[in-house]
Parts: sequence; C-alpha cells; structure tokens
Amino acid sequence: MLKEGDPAPPFRLLADDGREISLKDLHGKHVALYFYPKASTPGCTTEAIEFRELKHEFDKLNTIILGCSADSVESQAKFKAKQKLNFPLLSDPDFTVIEAYDARRMKSFLGKSYLGIVRSTVLIGPDGKVEKIWSTAKSKGHAAEVVEALKSLQ
Repeated sequence: MLKEGDPAPPFRLLADDGREISLKDLHGKHVALYFYPKASTPGCTTEAIEFRELKHEFDKLNTIILGCSADSVESQAKFKAKQKLNFPLLSDPDFTVIEAYDARRMKSFLGKSYLGIVRSTVLIGPDGKVEKIWSTAKSKGHAAEVVEALKSLQ
C-alpha cells in the first residue's frame, strides 16, 4: 500500500498525443497524478474540466497535471480534444501504473462487486516522493482540493 513519504513508483506511459511521459523526466516539479475510471463519462468529464479550469493555478505552483485511465491513446485523444483539456492524459491499458498507485480496487455497483479503477489522486513532490494521497476523490471540487494542498506545502 502506497503511503505519504514513500518514493513514487516510476512510470513511463503513452500520452494522448502518442509521446511517452516518464515520472523521471518530471523531476523538480510537483506532479498531480489523478486516476479516473473511463474517459467521456459524466463524472470523469466534470473532474477533467475542473482540472482544466484550474491549470493556471497548478502552473503557478510548479505542478504538472496528469490524468490516467486504462482507456486507449485514441480514446484519451478524443476525450482531450472534445473537452479542450490543457494537460496530458496517460493510457495504461495493462493497469501497470494504476495498480502501482493502488487505484485499481474492488468496487460495487447495484449489488455486484468488480475490480475497477477508483477515482483517486497522488501528489508527487519535486523529489519524487509521495506528498499526499486522496485514495478516493469526488469528481466535483477535487481539483480545487489539490490546489489547496499544494498551497499548504509551499
């Protein structure tokens, strides 16, 4: 189980534009890595738009926003274009990073249990260590919570 203060698990994934993004390449910046169940669904759209609208705040706080789900690069690209998102979306169809960050867990819907991606966020410090974990996050208002946490860390 990932804890605050732990080294963040390394990753290298394809983004919505086909380029690889690696945690190692982001050293020296904060990284707000948020996980969401599925592109273009209502809750995920709400959350992504809120991150988009607050990107200027994240920029001021030396923070890169990365969204991550198991959707394909193509699905991520369509979602990003449709919602005019101004940050990369990472594709993790094998759940490698999603599982390394404890974002794939048992969920239930209509009385049925299943393994799925839990809406969650990990804030990684410029030194590559986990600064804060939201093991579950609401789609509405969460981006503002992350900004406030960043401000308190400055």
